[in-house]
Amino acid sequence: MAKELKNFTKRSENYSQWYNELVVKADLAEQSAVRGCMVIKPYGYAIWEKMQRVLDDMFKATGHQNAYFPLLIPKSFLCREAEHVEGFAKECAVVTHYRLKNDPDGNGVVVDPDAKLEEELIVRPTSETIIWNTYKNWIHSYRDLPILINQWANVMRWEMRTRMFLRTAEFLWQEGHTAHATREEAEAEARRMLEVYADFAENYMAVPVIKGVKSPNERFAGAIDTYTIEAMMQDGKALQSGTSHFLGQNFAKAFDVTYINKENQPEYVWATSWGVSTRLMGALIMTHSDDNGLVLPPRLAPLQVVIVPIYKDQEGLDKISKRVESIVDALRRKGISVKYDDADNRRPGFKFADYEVKGVPVRLAIGARDLENGTVEVMRRDTLEKETLPLEGIENVVEGLLDDIQKNLFERARKYRDDMTTTADSYEEFKEKIEKGGFILAHWDGTTETEERIKDETKATIRCIPFDGDTTPGVCMVTGKPSERRVIFARSY
Repeated sequence: MAKELKNFTKRSENYSQWYNELVVKADLAEQSAVRGCMVIKPYGYAIWEKMQRVLDDMFKATGHQNAYFPLLIPKSFLCREAEHVEGFAKECAVVTHYRLKNDPDGNGVVVDPDAKLEEELIVRPTSETIIWNTYKNWIHSYRDLPILINQWANVMRWEMRTRMFLRTAEFLWQEGHTAHATREEAEAEARRMLEVYADFAENYMAVPVIKGVKSPNERFAGAIDTYTIEAMMQDGKALQSGTSHFLGQNFAKAFDVTYINKENQPEYVWATSWGVSTRLMGALIMTHSDDNGLVLPPRLAPLQVVIVPIYKDQEGLDKISKRVESIVDALRRKGISVKYDDADNRRPGFKFADYEVKGVPVRLAIGARDLENGTVEVMRRDTLEKETLPLEGIENVVEGLLDDIQKNLFERARKYRDDMTTTADSYEEFKEKIEKGGFILAHWDGTTETEERIKDETKATIRCIPFDGDTTPGVCMVTGKPSERRVIFARSY
């Protein structure tokens, strides 16, 4: 059974299949009866809950409050901002009727034609429109600003090609929506929230990211600027891991949201929106995991330590359990989540394999001989290294080990990203390097036409114009026209 549990495709053989199999075998999620939607299982949801908890605290520390807005949006709202509706029109699920009835011809249940809605409703793909219609009622004076709101919700985008966590028709996320009196305040807010996302990605997910601004062709529909954090997965592809948008006054003008300034003059409000989703679960899996299963950074692992007893009979188990009780208490006093798995329905070998596949950072194994010698076997999931250590004071060792695993995962991922980041000065060189994956820093002439040509011919996109990096002017690798600086290209999810 243990071998069966760990018997899945290797990353080097088929990375995509490895990912899909791991999501299922690690008990994170499974496909649902609805095409493109998934069931997030308790273990997977426990990771998402930890992400939520940390992010929610970070948002509140920066002055944001949680609220909730309707799932359904009048179609006329979406149509008020031209770029916005164009960007989301192909992904919208539309509600046209509000009742079913039994078919008199005996064909089961059918839509009642007499229950057609006067105005069709959109299942939210994002909430800018419904929120800015609401803000019109909340904002009158400069004294009402800023408004700093976050919403935890689900959204629906009718994706044709789906993959669990990375791209599903329905997904969970948070979306921040803020209103400000000045452009400077709104731009500062958008940049501040990107920093929050980068902090979370690097210090909790142990995922190194590059911060930058999207090209006009890649920015959010209806935004003036889209700021992004970009991460690199183990197959050399990029994953957009969080975005923050400076919306200017576009939505305020669309919904006529004005305020009276200190000079008693009306002005349109300035806006931002920003969000991360369950896509972060995909980033977590693909950045750290290996051919043995999931690898989780301790700060987001639902279970940081598991203790497995090795025994022959009930008497042996009782002796181990008595000794382990104080270890569990000591670990919990340090804020470490721990499970003592003394269930007799699974053999130790199966338990080892199961917790390895699920990515539990530290495993302790204790048998009768360990009790006699006052020792315990310790295994760290990131390197699979084992060593036998004294039982006395093991809680302090484990605490330090968890910190070391967290740091090691980040450094390992950063080294891989840096090793997979190169430059290209000619289009031929670029085409050759993009086949090997990774981030490529190259000059681009700033035009949508060139950007689209590169995408069509190589499947690579501009991931971002990085805030930091090489700002030396040059010439576009494709057209030879002047280029202000290098930008980051990659193939992506």
